[in-house]
Amino acid sequence: MRPGGEAIKSMDLDQLDLNPRIMAAVKKGGLRSVKEVLCCSGPDLERLTGLSSPDVRHLLKAASLHLQGSHVLTALRLFQESEHFPGQHRRLSLGCPVLDRILGGGLPLEGITELAGCSSAGKTQLALQLCLTVQLPRQYGGLETGAVCICTEGVFPSTRLQQLIARHQQLRSDVPREVVQKVRFSNQIFIEHVADVVTETVKEQESAPGSLGAWDEHLSPALGITWANQLLMRVMVSRVREEDATLGLPNGPARTLRVLFAPHLPPSSCCYTVNEEGVRGMPGTILLM
Repeated sequence: MRPGGEAIKSMDLDQLDLNPRIMAAVKKGGLRSVKEVLCCSGPDLERLTGLSSPDVRHLLKAASLHLQGSHVLTALRLFQESEHFPGQHRRLSLGCPVLDRILGGGLPLEGITELAGCSSAGKTQLALQLCLTVQLPRQYGGLETGAVCICTEGVFPSTRLQQLIARHQQLRSDVPREVVQKVRFSNQIFIEHVADVVTETVKEQESAPGSLGAWDEHLSPALGITWANQLLMRVMVSRVREEDATLGLPNGPARTLRVLFAPHLPPSSCCYTVNEEGVRGMPGTILLM
């Protein structure tokens, strides 16, 4: 730390518009900066400082106003300055140009994207594929980081993961072989098994023949209104219908991926297949709904 670093941190707190009694309690609690204050929850601040709940709310408000300053950041200015913080506007590639196209370049980094669908529709396959693409360099749609996979089933599909790793070069022919070979995919995937969680993510719904719901096998995500309100984007996947099973596709039966809602995308769909090297969208099947 450079000379005077602790003094700078103290001055940071001293600049808050606070009652001296509250300021003394904050310092007595061992908090040295506005950042440390904002990293604590309300109950934690009450415990550390001995302050009442109204005093803690006043403290958090003062710290927030200090951090914000007098500058008002409008939506227009955020758009105009987007080139200065490109990380907030990037996407994570799904490893397929067709799937990336329907999602506007890939999965958005901000917010929560829900992938729902019936059994054997390809949800796990796509999740495993994302665990690999996220490790690639940014110029190839990755983030150069690892992935956490929370598994709610009895056995994690490690055999399938190793198959995808071995064949990732075939899936991502746009990435130089030496780049793929440098990535230690298995070392950056962290698996956590969780029991006693909700695993039923779809339910049947009534739909008129030929409607959107009928096309999706009468299924819709069913984790409740609280969860639904947290989402930025919802994507639904479904298996091939019986009447389409005789298409004779070279890579096996097609599945359907649909964007149900997203603030930055129109409702749309495309077909995809799952084969040994991974999940691939089918060119020419993108449809705006």
